[in-house]
Amino acid sequence: MLGHRPPYRHIRAFSATQIALTILLTCQPAAPADDAWDVVVYGGTSAAVTTAVQCKAMGKSAVIVCPDKHPCGLTSAGLGWTDSGNKDAIGGLSRNFYHRIWKYYQQPDAWTWENQAKFGNRNQSRPGKTGSHGPAMWVFEPHVAEHIFEQMIAEAEIPVYRDEWLDRGPGSGVDVLNGRIRSITMISGRTFHGRMFVDATYEGDLVATTGVEYHVGREANSVYDETWNGIQVGVLHHSHWFKEPVNPWRIPGDMSSGLLPRISDEDPGGR
Repeated sequence: MLGHRPPYRHIRAFSATQIALTILLTCQPAAPADDAWDVVVYGGTSAAVTTAVQCKAMGKSAVIVCPDKHPCGLTSAGLGWTDSGNKDAIGGLSRNFYHRIWKYYQQPDAWTWENQAKFGNRNQSRPGKTGSHGPAMWVFEPHVAEHIFEQMIAEAEIPVYRDEWLDRGPGSGVDVLNGRIRSITMISGRTFHGRMFVDATYEGDLVATTGVEYHVGREANSVYDETWNGIQVGVLHHSHWFKEPVNPWRIPGDMSSGLLPRISDEDPGGR
């Protein structure tokens, strides 16, 4: 999570896979170069694509600059069964994506590994209650997700610069003047000027390189006066907990053998 330092503000956004991402925005536009974009989106996640598409829909110029060769992050990399809860709560470009998934799988030739009739209507939804959204399908193959996102990029005529990595070396590839980002430079030497910048990566490299305050891990309840963050002792959400005892030792039952990798015996602490 980003800390708050003027003249920046931060918001929380969700990708099509409902992954929480931090988006960095400049509060006021800096004096742009002649070749500046309205919005420079750094990252190749589904949030990066939908951000750029929405910017174009609002009449702004947008470019996607990403380290990835294939766009859309986890959505096109194997996370193909969506945990979405109340489907009616999902709208906008996210719902449009899932509707396109549904339309794709209405084609008989899309079914090469399984019989469509046998699969049935699992993890699918009828049109939303408002009638503004068509049927949706919430399960898909990675290559189908990538195909649909590429369609959305092409339809919006958004330039995408792939395999471009932010220069985080000495001197930094982020040009900041009076608290505002003016441009970002890649390891390749390519520079992108913009009026607004969005960090839509999972790692937050642009945010960190810019110098914006950030926090790693879960903060205490008292930081933002929240109750569902931090350590939740005895709160067993959605059955996401071990139902049976799990052996933590290298040799089962032998404490002297030491703990398995990534397992800590430290006190988890309080809220």
